[in-house]
Amino acid sequence: MTQLAEERGMPAAACLSGTGLPPAAVIDPNSEVTARQELTVVRNLLARFGSEPGLGVEAGSRYHISLYGPWGLALLASRTLRDAVEVALRYVGLAFAFGQISFEESGGEARLIFDDHELPEDVRAFLAERVLTGIQMIGRELFPTGVPFHRVTFRHQGPADTRRYREVFGVEPIFGASANVAAFDSAYLDMPLPQANEWARGTCEQLCRDLLARRQARTGVAGAVRDLLVRNPGEVPDQAAVATELFMSPRTLSRRLNEEGTSFRALLDEVRQLLSEELLDHTDMTTEQVAARLGYAEAASFIRAFRRWKGCPPQEYRARGLRARVPEPV
Repeated sequence: MTQLAEERGMPAAACLSGTGLPPAAVIDPNSEVTARQELTVVRNLLARFGSEPGLGVEAGSRYHISLYGPWGLALLASRTLRDAVEVALRYVGLAFAFGQISFEESGGEARLIFDDHELPEDVRAFLAERVLTGIQMIGRELFPTGVPFHRVTFRHQGPADTRRYREVFGVEPIFGASANVAAFDSAYLDMPLPQANEWARGTCEQLCRDLLARRQARTGVAGAVRDLLVRNPGEVPDQAAVATELFMSPRTLSRRLNEEGTSFRALLDEVRQLLSEELLDHTDMTTEQVAARLGYAEAASFIRAFRRWKGCPPQEYRARGLRARVPEPV
């Protein structure tokens, strides 16, 4: 995206404005860019070039499979396109995608569907165009002749000039549709891929699993929720507020947390327990003040919760800690 901006006369630093990222970070293979930072870059691009027809298509056409690391290599090494689709969706968290991508097959047609309902409205069209174009680019790299789409639909309204869309997709997209869809003949699904290699695919899939596990442990949805719960002293947000911050509905947040083996209530309980121990161990705050800091309406509720966590009331826990820290007289 910074390359896209520079070609149009916008310096990389201006494209990255508000992200806290230096221009060198975008070419550093060891740097990581958060979703929030990427959305800031998209907004900077749109603020300057948003009137350009098919800007998201132009951005998506630059996402080649080599940029995706082990995820892309696993697709290349898959036995068939069907296998590649399964791998892609299983580890889609490693791809450059917001929203949800799903797959359907019926009536001789295969469909990749991009759900953008929970994305911020100001970037929704750009990201939908980028994702469907990215899918097209991957298809071209998996097959020498590409996977021709016979139908492409977008939920947003289209521009008067659709030339760029036709050049990339090979068909005239339908705008103002009920879903973002890239559809192709399902006969392509079981055709062998030219670079199939079971050993390479297995190795790359293991790398994908390891990367995804490390990323989720550090920055998964549960990690993001924990960060938001402790961000503002004295203000513990509820589930609806956290979901809004993460650009998703409360229902989707619950589902995503369930996929990671936890829940909002469990995370809130976990954060409250850890914070309560820190506050009791290292501050002079009263029980009432600690309760208020943790978002309890009354101290009695906090005391009951603390007894459940530690088997004793907060005052007794603090007294034990103080005794443990006071050196015995010689």
